[in-house]
Amino acid sequence: MKVLNLRCANGHGFEGWFASEDDFLDQNGRAVVECPLCADRVITRMPSAPRLNLSGARAPQPAQASPSPAPQPVAAQPGPSQPGAQPPAGADLQVAWLAAARRLVETTEDVGARFPEEARRIHYGESEPRGIRGQATPEEREALREEGIEVVAMPLPAALKGPLQ
Repeated sequence: MKVLNLRCANGHGFEGWFASEDDFLDQNGRAVVECPLCADRVITRMPSAPRLNLSGARAPQPAQASPSPAPQPVAAQPGPSQPGAQPPAGADLQVAWLAAARRLVETTEDVGARFPEEARRIHYGESEPRGIRGQATPEEREALREEGIEVVAMPLPAALKGPLQ
């Protein structure tokens, strides 16, 4: 089993597990490999350090005794809700986005292509208020906004749309 570090054209990094290097090249050539964040199918392999299993590896040599420095006080890092907190970067941002996408899927009803009609029914009190998600064209989203209906476009990874294998 080969675990490869991959990246899509949008810069999202992720791992891919393949039976062999040839298996990855075959799947990538057929555009089967897809970014789990944005569903992009332009995937490149990133360099990775090989894992070496050396037989007869030597035991680690003891470190030379040196006087250990006195512990230094460390300032508390600001948390996400503290002033001066830095936004998450890289992999942390991807994890946060995937968690938000999963939460969205878990807490909303998928109404599919009926989204604009169902959003209007909820807005005008013809249907029970609830969280919904579905598909709408940019023109349909703009028309909903003009009617005072708040909508947010959020692409969902294909892995969250159906059962996982």
